[in-house]
Amino acid sequence: MTAFDHEALRAGLAAAAASLEDNALVPALVAAAVAEGSGVLTAHGALSVHTGAFTGRSPKDKYIVRDALTGPSVWWENSGAMAPAAFDLLLADMRLHLEGRPLHRQDLLAGADPRHQYAVTVLTPSPWHALFIRNLLIRRGEGIPAAADAMPVTIVHAPHFKADPARHGCRSETVIALDMSRNLVLIGGTLYAGEIKKSVFSLFNFHAPARGVLPMHCSANLGPDGEAALFFGLSGTGKTTLSNDPARPLIGDDEHGWSDDGIFNLEGGCYAKTVNLSAEAEPEIHAATRRVGTVLENVVLDANDVPAFEDVSRTENTRAAYPIDVLPSIARGGVGGTPRTVVFLTADAFGVLPPLARLTPEQAVYHFLSGYTAKVAGTERGITEPQATFSACFGAPFMPLHPVVYGEMLEARLRQSGAQAWLLNTGWTGGGYGKGKRIDIASTRRLLTAALDNSLEDVEMRLDPLFGFAVPVAVPGVDPGLLDPRRTWSDGDAYDRQAMKLVDLFRTNFRKFGPEVDASAGPQLQMAAE
Repeated sequence: MTAFDHEALRAGLAAAAASLEDNALVPALVAAAVAEGSGVLTAHGALSVHTGAFTGRSPKDKYIVRDALTGPSVWWENSGAMAPAAFDLLLADMRLHLEGRPLHRQDLLAGADPRHQYAVTVLTPSPWHALFIRNLLIRRGEGIPAAADAMPVTIVHAPHFKADPARHGCRSETVIALDMSRNLVLIGGTLYAGEIKKSVFSLFNFHAPARGVLPMHCSANLGPDGEAALFFGLSGTGKTTLSNDPARPLIGDDEHGWSDDGIFNLEGGCYAKTVNLSAEAEPEIHAATRRVGTVLENVVLDANDVPAFEDVSRTENTRAAYPIDVLPSIARGGVGGTPRTVVFLTADAFGVLPPLARLTPEQAVYHFLSGYTAKVAGTERGITEPQATFSACFGAPFMPLHPVVYGEMLEARLRQSGAQAWLLNTGWTGGGYGKGKRIDIASTRRLLTAALDNSLEDVEMRLDPLFGFAVPVAVPGVDPGLLDPRRTWSDGDAYDRQAMKLVDLFRTNFRKFGPEVDASAGPQLQMAAE
């Protein structure tokens, strides 16, 4: 890897700035945002901000520098490529853009395990973005040791900079460019703060496998005996809700590494969706939105400056960014032992998958690589029936290497640890969306508890004829009929047609990984769809 003087770049940007706020704390950052008009205080003291035209990530505007390090290893079918010369021009132009502007510097950590840690410096003209990333990453001196040899990372954030596609080799005026060899990130043309957070994750996902660490887009918590559980799932599957359990301390809600020593949180905060958030359903998250220093992104405020979480007129992707230690039950130190349970969450809107299924390591890899859930009618314009969504490793936009790299690591970890993998469906039963009904949360929690406490080890199982996984015949407190989705449909033939449709969608999606992978994973699913 090319040696790079990060501190020289940081010092040069600071010297050219009109002023420098170096590692400012929460009160100063909140006051600066309010003073410049980029944020307003809610009735409870949180900072409310708008991100303008960009209310989510811009995956088509994300690039990785293609060089000797990344050329042979990056999954280029999933990542835009930028020439080193174009990246250097972009960096020079961003430096000119930032000259004479006030600048905020935050020196933070990523990786709660000092053996696998990154020293991240973010430079931005925006005080609220500085507050955001201070909330989301690990703050020095707050209980997690800092490694002397942590890998340096510099993120230059210029939200009002406009890229020149012809000059910078990008698609539009918005650009997120990552140089993996020098661990530099350039972000311009978007106010959406999630780009900063996810750029750190993308760097980690590139480097971690070479160090024997499996990077994971998942939440994690600890059981009563200190055993860890992992929760993978795309938006809307219940990952945040189900992993936030007062009886199970939270390690982290989004990004983790699995090393030979166990798991560790990459972050020091939470970036929770707030659409329809209520104190009754998610009291811990709701309380976090009422604290000073929390950043509320694109949340509509009512006439009394109280968040109206049900109002999605700006976007459904409303968010709250806050330090993890404001939650009442967390795993101190951000680490846990080797996982005993791995849960893949899906919200199957086709009404086909059972609410719980036990997976072999091979089946776990198949579902990990598939990363399935379904969008329902009405969530996006033009969607009138359920639509399957597949995201490899439950986080394809952030996985620079080929998904099979991560899949093989997961299989090895499952076999070495003996961890049991489960598929937990929080979607529909008795029919697809619009005809069936959503599986009730009480049943989902009972099924999850049974999977986590090992009480299903000796129960009777049936083999699903399509997917080949094992489904419990009975679980205490759960209607037995719910466990066999075909029995919940009034028309068995209609279920069979819907099931074969979903199987075919799985098979079609899986072909992108190549015939050798297609032949080795999910054999029952492949044969069933012939």
